[in-house]
Amino acid sequence: MKAPIDWPVPRPGRPITGISAVLLPFRPGGTIDWEGFASLVEQTVKAGLVPAVNMDTGFGPFLSTVEKNQALDIVSQLKVPKGFAAGAVVPDQPGDPFNPTAYADAMAAIEARGGIPVIMQSYGLTALPGEELLAAYRSLASRVRAFYAFELGQQFAPFGRIYSLETYKALMEIPNCLGAKHSSLDRVQEWQRLALRDATRPDFLVLTGNDLAIDMVMYGSDYLLGLSAFAPEHFAMRDRWWRDRDPRFFALNDLLQYLGSFGFRHPVPAYKHSAAQFLKLRERIACDETHPRSAGRPEADIAVLELIAGELDRSFPLEGMR
Repeated sequence: MKAPIDWPVPRPGRPITGISAVLLPFRPGGTIDWEGFASLVEQTVKAGLVPAVNMDTGFGPFLSTVEKNQALDIVSQLKVPKGFAAGAVVPDQPGDPFNPTAYADAMAAIEARGGIPVIMQSYGLTALPGEELLAAYRSLASRVRAFYAFELGQQFAPFGRIYSLETYKALMEIPNCLGAKHSSLDRVQEWQRLALRDATRPDFLVLTGNDLAIDMVMYGSDYLLGLSAFAPEHFAMRDRWWRDRDPRFFALNDLLQYLGSFGFRHPVPAYKHSAAQFLKLRERIACDETHPRSAGRPEADIAVLELIAGELDRSFPLEGMR
């Protein structure tokens, strides 16, 4: 079978842009732990990554407008030198029409606080046919200074849609679209997008959302990951080692991938509970509860996560390692 693209070549020494989705933690009984959330944002920023809030990892599709705005207020009040991204979420139901007003309001709330909107998919948006879909993106683009697009596989959400390469190319042609998160969990589709980016618009960020292949950064992807919420400091360490051509990159990447393969196994949306379990183990949050509507993991997972956390700390201690 003929390869769909030229065989990809690793790009050692390439600086990696890391955007890390931040988990929204909960307290027993289902109330949001806003203090814990602020702490996780601060840890992400201190690690050198760009925080992304109100994404799927932050339960954006389940939150009220008041709750999403509170998350935005918290991150905007913290010192975030590299800025932040935030999900522009429009919850809807199958069969609902595209709601440009709701998207515009969500993007305006983000931009007013200094963030860059990530246009999250919805039933109404992804149901639009080709030219209508692109017209929707262009219309939304005209309302903000900059934004990120997002394509999502249905293993993450039922309204997800992976766009054709022609549609992806058209998104790249929108000047203030800085990049697009790609979450198909398919290396070949992402490699195709990288080849298109390199040939068409080299400054465009192909933000991998492939938590099962985090080595996509070796081939030219940057990232907007949920997995990095588990251990932002170790992701930042890994990224520095790639930039510095330090061979320790590979062992650390392999261990982080083991964590991703375990945390993002079927059912994939339950990864958020895995993140909460892992962060509680590492004493980053006080409770491993998640949103009441979110899928859960068995308590037996904690023993495996404990082994991975222990190996991270033994083999890749944060103190003194740069």
